[in-house]
Amino acid sequence: MSSDFEGYEQDFAVLTAEITGKIARVPRLPPDEKKQMVANVEKQLEEAKELLEQMDLEVREIPPQSRGMYNNRMRSYKQEMGKLETDFKRSRIAYSDEVRNELLGDDGNSSENQRAHLLDNTERLERSSRRLEAGYQIAVETEQIGQEMLENLSHDREKIQRARERLRETDANLGKSSRILTGMLRRSVLTCNGADISQARPKQ
Repeated sequence: MSSDFEGYEQDFAVLTAEITGKIARVPRLPPDEKKQMVANVEKQLEEAKELLEQMDLEVREIPPQSRGMYNNRMRSYKQEMGKLETDFKRSRIAYSDEVRNELLGDDGNSSENQRAHLLDNTERLERSSRRLEAGYQIAVETEQIGQEMLENLSHDREKIQRARERLRETDANLGKSSRILTGMLRRSVLTCNGADISQARPKQ
């Protein structure tokens, strides 16, 4: 399995080197050759993505204890792939601007300004997208926290209600016990008074 991975690595290295060279050549080629080169680079980028997918599948077959090194290499290759795609996108923007300038007769300075403006807008949109994703994540987490708080408050309310019911039952029992004790005390007092009166009467 490791030999297969290394074979894919070599193919990926050769292919990405070719793509890098072709991307650098795109802005300097005549229009017809540029169009053909752009199509060729697009095809090779797809081949590179397929190689990454094959390498990723190979890594998943590696035992977990040996997978860390290969995961690090895969992250590096994916970063390289992302850079290639970004460079190619910029190269295509330059190519599109040059074609438009040739058709409309625009000067080079206008093309450079518009390309810089487009790249700036692209980066701004990416930053806005990241902020939106972060805001959505915060909203989801806040909703989860709120739900947990509501559940806790519901449980606490039930506990308080049960405690109040027990307190009312205790008050009722205490009132009943108090009345019983008061009655017993009264009977005891009456009994004692009756005995004292009997003893105090003179004998006939």
